[in-house]
Amino acid sequence: MSTDASARPSPQEFIDQRPMGRRQRLIVAVGLLTMVAEGMDTTVAAFVYPRLKEDWGIDGRAVTATVALGVLAMILGGVVAGPLADRYGRRLVTLVGTATFGAGTAAMGFTTGIGPFTALRIVACLGLGAVLPTVMALVADWMPARRRVQMVALAFAGVTAGTTLGGLLAAVIKPAFGWETLLVVCGIVPLLLLPAIFRVVPESLGVLAARERPQEELRRALAAAVPGEDLSQVDWERGTVHKTARPSPKVVLSRGFFRMTILLWLCFYLGQGVAFVIVTYLPELAENAGLTESKAAVSVAAFGWGGLIGQLSVSFVLKRFDRFRVLAALWALTAVGLGAAALTAGHFAGLLVTAFLLGLCLPAATSVLQAITAVAYPPAARATAVSWANSAGKVGPLVGGVLGGVMVDAGWSLTKVLLVLVGPVASGLLATLALHARRRGQQEESYTVAPRPLGSLVSERS
Repeated sequence: MSTDASARPSPQEFIDQRPMGRRQRLIVAVGLLTMVAEGMDTTVAAFVYPRLKEDWGIDGRAVTATVALGVLAMILGGVVAGPLADRYGRRLVTLVGTATFGAGTAAMGFTTGIGPFTALRIVACLGLGAVLPTVMALVADWMPARRRVQMVALAFAGVTAGTTLGGLLAAVIKPAFGWETLLVVCGIVPLLLLPAIFRVVPESLGVLAARERPQEELRRALAAAVPGEDLSQVDWERGTVHKTARPSPKVVLSRGFFRMTILLWLCFYLGQGVAFVIVTYLPELAENAGLTESKAAVSVAAFGWGGLIGQLSVSFVLKRFDRFRVLAALWALTAVGLGAAALTAGHFAGLLVTAFLLGLCLPAATSVLQAITAVAYPPAARATAVSWANSAGKVGPLVGGVLGGVMVDAGWSLTKVLLVLVGPVASGLLATLALHARRRGQQEESYTVAPRPLGSLVSERS
């Protein structure tokens, strides 16, 4: 019996029709570990800056400049890395970015002045900005459609896990061996992951097809991701992408996607900005409200642990529930949590509980946003979409840091600041509802390797 050629699946449809295999689970695990290293290296510098002032006798302005330049470098790294990854290879950009931020962080431990330290921090942050979006794109590329949202959110949870681990390493290593050793250790960790990324994660089929690589190369990549499967039924011609296709930046900003892109960028910006204000200014504001320094620190830790639990949990929630409704619920719960925290600002037990609730919701909302962005665009533009959304999000901490400082310097109470933050969270909820309304009623479909003309938000089965 002959097989009808029109019924033969494209490479992406072949992946979507099968359950997750062992190699695909390894891809998620490697992605999660890479995000742990990313979160760890992003965090440890914050524990080093105070010692630089003491050891090198520099003033706060030099440290502030280093922090600001680092954030700008992360934004630039994300903006540039996405289109490069979509055009030349997501695995390649991930490897280069991981090596860059690992080597840069380790080398910072050998510096003896703020100039070289700042230069290396900029280098490391360029790599940090490039890695997160490309890893999210790679994980999304190799997952079946029904598990794609869940696995992207799970891999992203590694960032918060890395932030927590970075704090623990700082508490153990810095007092005993110095901040220099802390940076070297945290820089070596991502370098150790390079062989695993190279061996476990194949290059994306969409990138290979867009580069018009030989059919045999696409076959090897698919065979590596789903070993032992019979690939003879795959229609490789349906996976062909011609070079006349639009570049990924034009896709992301095209008329069909522009409104969705702006709404997603707004959500990223608001979520990361509010989280930054909470983490940065909660200790000082809590002390001003009458709590001791240790109790204020425990409240921030509660937010961090809530974030880790929330991000790990939401990946499983996304397997059962619509991602837009989950995101809207998280925004709403965050607003409720901010209100409750404002009412209990002067009471340690109440602030502890509400800080944990905020941690459960706000970082989890960022995870859902990563997953939404990773599946909302054609595969050929996925890395650019995720990287640009994350770069827009990083503007939030820049603005939030300035506005938070203004509020603190003006003598605002913790209650007043928390109530002000309800406004941005409500805006995030409205943007999410607009995204959901745009998607409602449209036919669900999964993208093949070849991009299709799109004029509206497309949902993938979760």
